[in-house]
Amino acid sequence: MRNVQTVAANTFREAVRDRVLYNLVFFALLMMGAAILVGQISIGIERDVIVSLGLTAISVIGIFIAIFLGVALVSREMDKRTLYALLAKPVKRWEFLLGKFFGLVMTLTVNTAAMAAGLYIALWSVNHALLKSDTYVLVAVYLILLKLALIVALALLFSCFTTPFLAILFTAGMYVAGLLAGDLRTVHGVELDPGTLRLMRGISYLLPNFENFNVMGAVVHGRGVSAAIAWQATLYAILYIAIVLMGAAVVFSRRNLK
Repeated sequence: MRNVQTVAANTFREAVRDRVLYNLVFFALLMMGAAILVGQISIGIERDVIVSLGLTAISVIGIFIAIFLGVALVSREMDKRTLYALLAKPVKRWEFLLGKFFGLVMTLTVNTAAMAAGLYIALWSVNHALLKSDTYVLVAVYLILLKLALIVALALLFSCFTTPFLAILFTAGMYVAGLLAGDLRTVHGVELDPGTLRLMRGISYLLPNFENFNVMGAVVHGRGVSAAIAWQATLYAILYIAIVLMGAAVVFSRRNLK
């Protein structure tokens, strides 16, 4: 795993030097500052407003980073011709992909932690104390990070066989479809035949169900998140990411890089 660690460390250093990340994090912290102002206007629900806008900012900014940088992980290396020199060394293609994945996940972890810290500062500035219910925000942030890791894996997969623009569209499309996966399982319509309904339900189980990572509603209203939900989401993310990365490794290993 030494090659994977080396690629991951280099990916992390390159991503940290990218000014886009700092701009996005600054934008997220700015949104949380705006949440404080809105919370002061919304008397009695200041905490709910701040947590809602803060978690939304963390999720949206993280999705942008995961999609755009995730797609660029492979294409940028090919454009700069550094990929060819790297693969000429004793580094296998799957090690390269795995290192890129972990490197970007590390970057997302640092940025998510920074934005979560900004959210807690906003909560402290309003209440001048942290409540017990505020600890549930950490669970929501953790599940958001799992979602972002899954998006990175999908972005890597699509970037292995198509252009960066199409990879961005495919990844964004999979995310939107994944948000609707749960609805496909419960759809009912008199105009749809049973075969079509079974097909829709089958597709819903193949799509990544991103609703598994959404606990914002409960956290905003101060309700706790059970350990079972967190564990199920963790196992689901690990399994789905492993399958996607294996698929990406197979596709990338067969790609002609000449």
